[in-house]
Amino acid sequence: MESPREAESTAHDAERGGVPAGDADLDPSPQSGADSAVGAHSQLGWVIGNHVRSRRKAIGLSVAALAQRSEISKGMLSKIENAQTSPSLATLERLAAALEMPVTSLFRGLSEERDAVFVKAGSGPEIIRQGTRAGHRYELLGSMRGPYKHIEPLFVSLTEPSEVFPLFQHEGIEMLYMLDGVMEYTYGRQRYMMEAGDTLQFEGDIPHGPTVLKVLPIHFLSVSVYQKS
Repeated sequence: MESPREAESTAHDAERGGVPAGDADLDPSPQSGADSAVGAHSQLGWVIGNHVRSRRKAIGLSVAALAQRSEISKGMLSKIENAQTSPSLATLERLAAALEMPVTSLFRGLSEERDAVFVKAGSGPEIIRQGTRAGHRYELLGSMRGPYKHIEPLFVSLTEPSEVFPLFQHEGIEMLYMLDGVMEYTYGRQRYMMEAGDTLQFEGDIPHGPTVLKVLPIHFLSVSVYQKS
C-alpha cells in the first residue's frame, strides 16, 4: 500500500503528463491514440464524473478540499469530473471514501439504461377500446415492457359525429392535452369544454369521456399513469 506522500507524488506526475502506476492500465497515454480518446469520453467516464461532481457539491467540498481528502491531485480530479480520464478502481475507492459514499454509487445509472421506445408518426398500433368505431381511433404511442410498463400514451382521433359515447373507468391518473378541435369532456358530474392547448388531469376510476363533439376533427393526447406494483 502506497503512503500518502507516494500517492501525492504519483498524482503530481499525472498533472505533469505522467501516468500513476495504479492507473497505468486505464489512463490514456500519448501512445494510445484514438483508443484513448474513445475511452476517455466513454459513457462510463461521464457517469462517474457526474456523480463525483454532484456529490462533491452536495457536501460542500471544493476541488482542492476533495483533493486533500482523497490524496488525489486537483488536476486528476478535474480530469475525472470532465470525463477526460478513466480512473483505476483504487482511485475510485479513495474518491468514494472521501465523498462518504459507496463506490458502487459512482456507477449508478450506467447499468439501468435500457432501450428507448420510438414510434414513427402514424405507425402506432390501434387500440380497440369500448366505443371504438368508425371515425374514433386510439393509437398507442409506444409502451415500455415488463415491470416498467407504467405509462400508456394514446393519440386519439375523433373525426365522425356521434350522439352516444361510453364513459371510461380505469386505474391510475390520466392527462388529456387537446391538439385541435373542440369537445365537451365529462368527468363525474363535471363537464369541461376543451379546445386546442387545454389540459385536463383526473383520477381514472371516476367515469370520464367525451360527450359532445363541437368542432371536428378532434385530436388529443391521452396519457395514463399507473401505480407501480
